[in-house]
Formats: sequence, structure tokens, C-alpha cells
Amino acid sequence: MAELPIKTSATRDAIFAAYEAQAGDGFRSHLGASLIGKDCERALWFDFRWTTVRRHPGRLLRLFETGQLEEARLVRNLRSIGATVLEVDPETGRQIRVQAHGGHFGGSLDGIALGLPEAPKTWHVLEFKTHSAKSFNDLAAKGVRGSKPQHFAQMQIYMHLTGLTRAMYLAVCKDTDELYVERIEHDAAYAQGLLDKAQRVIFAMLPPERISNDPAWYQCRLCDHAPVCHGQTAAQVNCRTCLHSTPVDGGWHCTLHQRALSEADQRAGCAQHLYLPALVPGEQIDAGDGWVEYLFGEGLRWRDTGFDKLAGVGSVVEDRP
Repeated sequence: MAELPIKTSATRDAIFAAYEAQAGDGFRSHLGASLIGKDCERALWFDFRWTTVRRHPGRLLRLFETGQLEEARLVRNLRSIGATVLEVDPETGRQIRVQAHGGHFGGSLDGIALGLPEAPKTWHVLEFKTHSAKSFNDLAAKGVRGSKPQHFAQMQIYMHLTGLTRAMYLAVCKDTDELYVERIEHDAAYAQGLLDKAQRVIFAMLPPERISNDPAWYQCRLCDHAPVCHGQTAAQVNCRTCLHSTPVDGGWHCTLHQRALSEADQRAGCAQHLYLPALVPGEQIDAGDGWVEYLFGEGLRWRDTGFDKLAGVGSVVEDRP
């Protein structure tokens, strides 16, 4: 049976538009532990380098919020069976965070718990997720590692960096309110491999190889970065896509202006922004003080001078013999 069309409503549209207006660009200051389980290291590099603004429709953003709201309910559920749950760090009053690689990698835990029926004396990292019925059934059939490898990787990092040896994954089916619960053991070798992967991504000046050179490959079709990765769209203009900036311990540094870059600085960029050559789908053929020139197909040359790009009109493109 075909789905019935949703009636238009000015109120509905305004609510979703408000979500979109408040969403921001999706850039994180760090490479998140929730992402490190991705198969494609190149996609992770694009995440970290802020190449692509994410634009989700309001309905989807509201759905993300539904998942966040479920977290408080799951905490209440655990406390109702006698478990001790810490949602925040008692010393700071803030969400429990872990980090590595000079602060460029990390994440925030949903919580930690003691007194769980399966192992009452063992502290557990908590990870809460919501799923559609199809996703939930796949999870129940394959387990977390087989069905949701990114979630599995995320918990391994949290255990590794907190020193805990167990995690509990609590999933809710949004269609039926059924619960799936699985205990995960710490795998030190696997977690260290993820940390090594994060280090490679963070400090690489060149993007890793594509997972596929075919834009039609299913993982590429589903990737937000595909237009930039396959040379169809220009990367965003900010300090992280600029050849002058470098991640250093505790932040970012600009070699042109010889100063540290705040997060606001990184987002704004400056008039001297020059793309990392690897982000330009052409051959670098020349460079000078404040410019880089590229050769494209059919003899087309483009000189990246920064100034016009920041103004939103792009640098001058010339067709030279």
C-alpha cells in the first residue's frame, strides 16, 4: 500500500524550518569517537578538515532530538532497577568526556553505571541509541559489532580512555519501544588500532585514498563528502581547508600569521585562504607568494589567490594556451 501524502501545514513547515535554522554547519572542533568506526579514512579526514557543510531537513533533525530525549528515560529506567548512574562528571558537573591526540580526538559519554544485574560490582560505560524497526531487528540478529560497527568502535574508545573494561549498549526500537541490551568487553588491541587510525587522519596533510574511485559505489553515494571527494564541488572555505593551518597539541596554528587559531578564527578563515592542493581537483603547476595555480582538463588554468574566494565569487579562471 502506498504511503498517504502528508497534508501541508504552515505550522508544520515553520517548526521544521526552525530546526534547520538552528542546526549550524555540523562542524565539530574534534574528530569524534562516534565517527572513528567509519570504513573510509578519507571521509574521516574530510570530517576533521571541515570540507562539507551538512544540511539535514527539519524532520530528520527533530528525529535526532527524539533520540537525545530518550537518554534521560533510559537513565531513569536504570535507576529504577537499583543501578547507580553518573550522567556527568561529579568534579565538573559536565558530561563525562575523553580525549586524545592533543585534544583533536574524543567524545562525550552518555554515562557510566554501577549495579547492573549482569555484573553489579563492575562499572560500565553506557551507550544509548534509538533504532527504526528494521535497524533494531538487524541489531538483535547480529549484535552490536556485526550490525553497528561504529557504535561498537565508539564504546571501545570510551572504555580504553576511561580505563573501564565493560560497556552496556541499550537500544530502543522507536516503532515498538522494545529494548535491546548487550554487554561489551574491552578489546585493548582493537581500541589501540582505532586510536592509531585517528592519529593518521588528524595529522595527515593529504587525504587518505578513496574507498572507491567510482562515485556510484554505494558507500560514496551515501557519503556527505562525495561531491568534494570526487571533484564535483569545492570544499568549504575555512582555516582547516587552508594550506597555512596545522593541527598542533591543544589546537590549530596558522603558519602564515604565526598565531594560534581559535575555533571562531577557524570557521571564519581569512582573505589569504589557499586551498590545500589535495582539495583542488587539478594538477598544481605553479605557486608564488600568496597564490597557487592549477591545470585542469583542456588547458584550463585556475589561480587560487584567496581574496575573491572569501568574497564568495571565486578566484579568476582563465583559459590559456
